[in-house]
Order: sequence, then structure tokens, then C-alpha cells
Amino acid sequence: MKQWHPCKRRILIKRLRKLGFNGPFSGTHHQFMVFGYHRLSIPSNTEYSLPQLRMILNEVESILERSITANEWNSLA
Repeated sequence: MKQWHPCKRRILIKRLRKLGFNGPFSGTHHQFMVFGYHRLSIPSNTEYSLPQLRMILNEVESILERSITANEWNSLA
């Protein structure tokens, strides 16, 4: 089983697109990505720490209404 690792911004955006998100689009404070009627804010960091990545992925899981395993996340690359 693979483990979670910190992720660079461009990799995060690439993987979110493979999950069906569109964007990123410019917002007032942060860029955001869209999935249907849902908006996901993308912080402007160049790299996301593991806790920050897990917070983003928890929001993605609630939007997609399913869980994302480390194996699935790493295979999206």
C-alpha cells in the first residue's frame, strides 16, 4: 500500500482534473476549481504539506461523495 506524500501545486491540479474538476479559475483571494455546482478553493502555495493536502482531499471526497485512497491518488499522476 502506498502512503500519502506532500504534493506540488501543478500535480494537485493535474490530479483534480483527472477526477473531473475544471479550472483553475481566478477568484478574489484564491484560485478555484469547479465540479458541477461545487467550488473548491486552491491555496496559492507552490507545495502542499501533508495536513494541508488531506484537508483539500477531505473536501474533494465530500464533493465526489466517495473516499480517495492513497493508491488511487498516486495512480492519477
